[in-house]
Amino acid sequence: MSNNSVGRHEQTVERQKFEDELDRIIRASEEDEIMLRVMGSLAFHYHCPTYGYLQAAMGHDYADIDFVADSKDRTATRNIFVNLGYLENREVTVVSEGARMIFDNPELEIHVDVFFDKFDFCHEISLKDGRLEIDVPTIPLAEMLLQKMQIVKINEKDVVDTIMLLLEHPLADHDNDAINIQLVAELCAGDWGLWRTTTMNLTKVGQLVGGYSQLSDAQKAHVIAQVDAALQRINDEPKPLTWRLRDRVGDRVKWYKDVDEV
Repeated sequence: MSNNSVGRHEQTVERQKFEDELDRIIRASEEDEIMLRVMGSLAFHYHCPTYGYLQAAMGHDYADIDFVADSKDRTATRNIFVNLGYLENREVTVVSEGARMIFDNPELEIHVDVFFDKFDFCHEISLKDGRLEIDVPTIPLAEMLLQKMQIVKINEKDVVDTIMLLLEHPLADHDNDAINIQLVAELCAGDWGLWRTTTMNLTKVGQLVGGYSQLSDAQKAHVIAQVDAALQRINDEPKPLTWRLRDRVGDRVKWYKDVDEV
């Protein structure tokens, strides 16, 4: 990450505190050659240099800092945060069997979540097989989209972050500064539940974008066009027999996991 504050506009003191701390953590991970990839609202802010201002314009502050790392780097990741003055919540590490670590900085009052190899909320999204190497310092754009779209009880912050992403980046069948909608479609074709939640939330984004006075008519129309194109690509992806059988059951059987806050 450069020091040029990519995507940043005038910030509140609280938002600036999180952004400065993220810079510090990323620099430490780069010095130790550890792949620590940002997810969550800070990732959207950094990857949207034109539209990142919408978070602050809509009064959204950061709640914490979220990362995904490679499971082989658990010990090195712990050392990074301990050296930066963080305290580990060992109970979370034990209960999750090392799939997640939580760190708190009492001086800065900043909470950090680190997930390993995947993020697992309402649905599991894997970042194995080289996906962590696609982008720096964030997870890839396709996984950024899925991070928001796999949340069954989506909130306004999730909607705003998704709008920013769809305004900023095109849909494509690759990861080169684009949302790899081919990957999203393939993942949804392999998991009916993920398809159900993702398409449900994309539809919601298309419906809600018209209510934001901060956006021009042209911007709203662009988001709607992106949503429609994404839905068509996802729905056109060939589905296996297991998917089609699950589709017959539909919403009569719960298709997602509830997210328990730690």
